[in-house]
Amino acid sequence: MVQHLLGRRGAARIALIPPEVLEALNEGLVPTVNLNEFLALDVARLARNVALQVGIDAGHERLADTLAMLDAFRPVKRHEHVARALYDITGERSDRDRVAHAMATHPSDIARSWAAQWVMFSSLPLAKKLDAVRRFAADPHFGVREVAWMAVRDEVSGAVDEAVRLLERWAVDRDENIRRFASELTRPRGVWCAQVEALKAAPWRGLPVIEPLKADGSRYVQNSVANWLNDASKTQPQWVADVCARWTRESSAAATAYIVRRSMRSIRRRGRTDFAEDAEKSEDVCASSA
Repeated sequence: MVQHLLGRRGAARIALIPPEVLEALNEGLVPTVNLNEFLALDVARLARNVALQVGIDAGHERLADTLAMLDAFRPVKRHEHVARALYDITGERSDRDRVAHAMATHPSDIARSWAAQWVMFSSLPLAKKLDAVRRFAADPHFGVREVAWMAVRDEVSGAVDEAVRLLERWAVDRDENIRRFASELTRPRGVWCAQVEALKAAPWRGLPVIEPLKADGSRYVQNSVANWLNDASKTQPQWVADVCARWTRESSAAATAYIVRRSMRSIRRRGRTDFAEDAEKSEDVCASSA
């Protein structure tokens, strides 16, 4: 039984992870709770265990070849290679959907992340990929949610306007994870992912996604929106300053003030006081009329 491990606090260092926890992680019985646990995983062992648990031959040549070369890749890339091997193995199987569901509902967040990456490998059109990845965008584990938006990032880069149109309804979803996904997926720069050149050059094309989020009550969403605008400020500072000034005039919510303040951080660091003052003047006007 591993129930008593589910509410644990993650160890501050890899060396401090209890053997019982590490064993459960490698068996695929519990999710990781921090980066140290993620880095401590024996990915090859976990892959074989998950394969067995979802009905894939753990000794399959395709998987064995992948596991043999894992050390040549960075940690995050290793997982993409494992996911791809599992995807390829099931390519000709009539029960691939059953296997995909078993992975998508697996106790291990890593297995669920591999399932999310299957969406990336598929040839589905963007709308269908978004439908498929939604369950992972709403996953209770932060790591799976990150993999979810990265799984469809390339499609957004190649079809910005279609992506924005499809994501407008995600931006008003009841689930804060879904709203945050819409913002994070369309960030002009983002982290650990390809940049969206079209949104770096013309971030206003993504405004329909972040506009509904200007006073969002979730700090998780607020931070993403602020990072979105901060990304855009590195190529279009005046536009970001104008958006921040307008949002401040239109909303007296503390959430908006927080987003605006964080959105302007790169502008302030670069000494663009003229842009920063535009937003600050709007804050003053709103404060005096409140």
